[in-house]
Amino acid sequence: MVALPKTAIRQDRIPDRVSTRATIHGDTVYDADVVIVGSGAGGATLAAELAECGLDVVMIEEGRYYTTRDFTADASGMIRQLYRDGGASMAIGDPPVLFQEGRTVGGSTVVNGGMSWRTPERILERWRREAGIANIEMRDMEAYFARVEKRINVRHQDPESIGHDNALLKQGADAKGWRVIPNLRNQVHCPGSNNCAFGCPTGAKQSALVSYVPRALHFGARLLSDVKVDKILMHGKRAIGVSGHVVGEDDRKSHRVVVRAKLVVSACGAIQTPALLARSGIRTPSGRLGKNLSLHPNVKLVATFDEPVRGWEGVHQAYQVREFEGEGLLFAAVNIPPGVLAMTTNGRGAELGRLMADYDKMVVAGMLCEDTATGRVRSINGRPQAFYQLAQFDAEKLIRGVALLSELLFAAGARSIITPFAHVPALERHDDTRTLYDRTIKRSQMEVVTVHMMGTAAMGRDRTRAVTDDHGFVHDADRLMVCDASLFPTPIGVNPMETIMALATRAAAHVLDNVSRYQ
Repeated sequence: MVALPKTAIRQDRIPDRVSTRATIHGDTVYDADVVIVGSGAGGATLAAELAECGLDVVMIEEGRYYTTRDFTADASGMIRQLYRDGGASMAIGDPPVLFQEGRTVGGSTVVNGGMSWRTPERILERWRREAGIANIEMRDMEAYFARVEKRINVRHQDPESIGHDNALLKQGADAKGWRVIPNLRNQVHCPGSNNCAFGCPTGAKQSALVSYVPRALHFGARLLSDVKVDKILMHGKRAIGVSGHVVGEDDRKSHRVVVRAKLVVSACGAIQTPALLARSGIRTPSGRLGKNLSLHPNVKLVATFDEPVRGWEGVHQAYQVREFEGEGLLFAAVNIPPGVLAMTTNGRGAELGRLMADYDKMVVAGMLCEDTATGRVRSINGRPQAFYQLAQFDAEKLIRGVALLSELLFAAGARSIITPFAHVPALERHDDTRTLYDRTIKRSQMEVVTVHMMGTAAMGRDRTRAVTDDHGFVHDADRLMVCDASLFPTPIGVNPMETIMALATRAAAHVLDNVSRYQ
């Protein structure tokens, strides 16, 4: 007798006030004060803040509702369940840039590393100066950052949960005399299972799934999961609700869902938000909707050591190397499961086998680059497609960053390093890092990924240059708001989650201060 596989989702664990495709029977119409499309860093935060003050809020999430008990170390299974397109979305350009979006209740906060950093003061000042955004400087944002940090428990990692891979990263930075700082993460005594990117199996990471979403539900908000919003409903220039459909098995369309509301919010990320607005017929005076796409290009290095590292033991990114922050470069150590690492590493057959035989001795280090180029998101047959051309200046920064990070890893004791550049031999000694500057490394040779998509509905006082106003309301539309990383006028150089949450908290305060407008 063959045992049938258990469903990945525990239907008996679905909270009250959450509807799923199993509980939405037939075409349905809901009424609310506010409807929010998306349940991640922006949507869940805004929902909780508004619901706590008595507004009737409906959140809509295309992905499924999973509980902490559903998350496992089966990386390939979790990727299929928690990521849009199995984590294989791509911005077209030279090189193509792979990007990942969470598609689950809690959004990308469920699958990110939990890094929680305030927007750098220089960035807020730039937004004030270049975009004309009022009350956005650090003194204005302090209270919002503090509120977010309390809600998601931002703190340093417990020392016992820091693994040997991160210790080696710090050892190399210290040997070079470079500035390295402990990471701030949204966690409660994280045990260091290094499963952050595939759903936290302990509930220690305070993603929106276990922080803001439960808070919103507690104060009366409703959540519709497994529902894809097809369009925003408009009456002239006034947003009056959304319409969509239940996402059935194998993504088949099922029952129609309509939510009528007095305020409509798109909080589905810098890729999905411009597509939703475009297919809803939204046009802005600036013509900038979908443009200004920043990506924070990321590359990875794989360093092999003589000693066991066991990178799966310990927390994801316990430290950040900030020595070159002024150049827009950050370094960190991450762990990638063997199947994913093998798939993304040059090599086949016996060569790949020999490489992966040393998996327990590997440190995977990543580098984030604050980019200077921008791309765009176009809506093609209603679906978003990102286009992004890496600037030559940024490509040269990536080469410099890889050389610097290689120096750090050799200083920590690495015996060989695989770079993210095709046709470049593995580096075998410290002096090899200098050869990277001498080589002609084309952009097409670079393996570039990102999880930080920003800027496609940028805020700004000038309606002829920006898509949204100081608080995220769409210019030339009424009662239509954006609340996600689309709002960023520029890249921010650090992990964006806390910035999104702080802007959402700020936007909620503005709505509540002017609540009579939405009656």
